[in-house]
Amino acid sequence: MFGEDDLVRSHQERADIILNIIVISFALLLARLWYLQIYHGKMFFNYSLENRLRKDVVRAPRGMIFSRNNVLLTHNVPRFDAIITPQYLEGDSETIGYLAKVLETTPDSIIKILKKYQGQAKYIPVVVKKNISRREVAILETESSKLPGVSVETFISREYTDKDSGAHLLGYISEISQEKIPRFRDRDKYDYKQGDFIGQGGIELQYDLEIRGQDGYQFMEVDARGRARRHVTSDDLYSGIDNKAAEPGKNVRLTIDRDVQLAAYHALEGKDGAAVAVDIESGEVIAMVSLPGYDPSNFSTGLSSNYWGQLVMDEKRPLRDRTIQEHYSPGSTFKPLTAIAALEEGIVNENTKVVCNGGYRMGGRVFHCWKKEGHGVVDVLRALKESCDVYFYSIGNKIDIDVLYKYATLFGMGQRLGIVLPRETKGLIPNKEWKKEQTGIEWQKGETLSCVIGQSFVNVTPIQLAMFYATIANEGKLWRPHVVKEVFSNSGQVLKRFEPELIHQFQIKRKTLDLVHEALFDTANSQGGTAGGSKGVGIQMAAKTGTAQVISFSADKIFNKCENQEYKYRNNGLFAAYAPAGNPKIAVSVVVEHGCHGASAGGPVAKAIISAYMNKYYPAYQKKIMAQENAKMTWTQIQEDNRLNPVPMVMENDTKDYYDETGKLIRSFTLEKGGQVQAGPLE
Repeated sequence: MFGEDDLVRSHQERADIILNIIVISFALLLARLWYLQIYHGKMFFNYSLENRLRKDVVRAPRGMIFSRNNVLLTHNVPRFDAIITPQYLEGDSETIGYLAKVLETTPDSIIKILKKYQGQAKYIPVVVKKNISRREVAILETESSKLPGVSVETFISREYTDKDSGAHLLGYISEISQEKIPRFRDRDKYDYKQGDFIGQGGIELQYDLEIRGQDGYQFMEVDARGRARRHVTSDDLYSGIDNKAAEPGKNVRLTIDRDVQLAAYHALEGKDGAAVAVDIESGEVIAMVSLPGYDPSNFSTGLSSNYWGQLVMDEKRPLRDRTIQEHYSPGSTFKPLTAIAALEEGIVNENTKVVCNGGYRMGGRVFHCWKKEGHGVVDVLRALKESCDVYFYSIGNKIDIDVLYKYATLFGMGQRLGIVLPRETKGLIPNKEWKKEQTGIEWQKGETLSCVIGQSFVNVTPIQLAMFYATIANEGKLWRPHVVKEVFSNSGQVLKRFEPELIHQFQIKRKTLDLVHEALFDTANSQGGTAGGSKGVGIQMAAKTGTAQVISFSADKIFNKCENQEYKYRNNGLFAAYAPAGNPKIAVSVVVEHGCHGASAGGPVAKAIISAYMNKYYPAYQKKIMAQENAKMTWTQIQEDNRLNPVPMVMENDTKDYYDETGKLIRSFTLEKGGQVQAGPLE
């Protein structure tokens, strides 16, 4: 039998064991509590916050793009997207079914979108429908109890004031696809994320990092179903929770004048082609239009596959910027280059005459003049004015193709001019080395005859053609064309300013320049000149027309009427000019694909561009021009009048707009004889 002491001792041992167990248990519990609350307290506190808080991205508004006169060319417009956060999605089939009914779509389409992003974290929202209506927004907000995990996100879409008139110049923005994010991150050294929009084409692409700004974020307290309850700021409960305001993008001011741009667009509307206008003393691009175009606003609001398919499959290639990405045979607009090369090299002079009887024979081939019956006896002035092919064939028989190459490249052809826009092509000016490399065949003399009239291998872009005529007008200064004047902040502080850049300057003999200036003036302003129908009033342009074949015709078809040909086989029409001839300020090039004739297709476009520019910026000087026109002065008389009776050509500072914010013409820029603004409906 156990004694009382033994019983107490037995219970004491058990009590000690139990006490030790209790102490150890509490110690373990305290250690665990210390581990959770102290050692990893901040981590688990953050976990709890993540369950209660949602970090919403606040999209930075993109910077604005302005014209040279501070007219807004882009707008940021709020839009609404329906999003699902998978982390909070409950009752998938019921929720998705009801959501599909509200959004007027099918459950399968929503499920398909969710499956596309099922590999990403569940807390990342997925856009299931973009650009929803205000009615749909109202239903989603008021019926949020039936739609756990569904919410509305406000997004700023991009709209463009004048739609397709500047589409290729301005570009567009679109959402980065998931598979392209790594490539763009590597290219731009920028941390792009799913849902980010990026500039595509034009200024939006080239200045994307400046324009895009920096996104911010806003913390939102949510309930267990993911529904927003209140905005959260740093306080006693949420200490250290700091929202970040979005930083708007920087703004860009272009060299483009909106009025001149719209004048070019409306004059070219309904045609396929391009028009470029530049300041001859700086290389600033005043207008730049490529048609057909597209509405860039559609890309930021959610592009339908049908619309994209139409753009991609359209044989007229509306996505292609014809001003810099397409090259054309310049036709007779190239002849001033041939004349300059021949005059500078002593191959011809002002007294050199050639008899044109409608053709020029070399070996067994006859090279035809555009005028079947011929021009008779012509010198260099008349050859340029009336565009006599035979005169230039005779030059082609004497000039070396490498000499022609030398002068063409001096004037900026056959090379990228470095305009800050994507995918500029360099065109083609052939020489002997090029042909040998390309074909393995030596250059043939007959090939030069086609090149001297701007056909065969010779191809130039509209921007090159404009800069060629600008370089004639300024007598040997090739400027780099540029479209951006400055980048500035919302406070108006200029962050970058772009000054004119001279590529190179070269000397041309005074006699050569005088002959070419006179010939181009006569082409537009004297009887028999091929550009006479487009001379206008008060603009005094010096110009050259051009017609370029897109296919070769046999001898029996070469004189068939162009308009009777199948559209795709019709000649391209070109027109190049600078103005005013006596004191040049602006140079213009126009290409109308399958327009048949430069004079009728491109001339009216060039006239509209120069008229808008002159009437807006030099209305006072137009009075002097009209006085010279009324007196029917020759080129020599105009030069003498400008010397004896100089009138300062001062640019107008207080200019008025010609087009309203919708792009409608509100005041005419075309003058009639006598200096009156042309009457008629302004549409």
